Amino acid sequence: MLKVRQSLVKGIDKVLKLKEVIPSSTRVCIYPKDVQRIMGKEYAQARLYLLKIKKHFNKEQHQLISIEEFCEYTGLKLEHVVRCIVG
Repeated sequence: MLKVRQSLVKGIDKVLKLKEVIPSSTRVCIYPKDVQRIMGKEYAQARLYLLKIKKHFNKEQHQLISIEEFCEYTGLKLEHVVRCIVG
């Protein structure tokens, strides 16, 4: 019971920390222009990179990539990615 409570508290702390980092007007999905800005790739390369991520997550053509999925795939921290997109 104590371990469950501790994990819930840690989860709540993580959500509160993310709320401080991510402004409420931030988008949920990531676009090739964002990948260009983050990784310094050309637009065509960024678009192909997002297609590779879609394939990795078994998404259909019309589905979007979330910022969290991008971070999970690349191993980048969410705070850093959001700072690049917003800034």
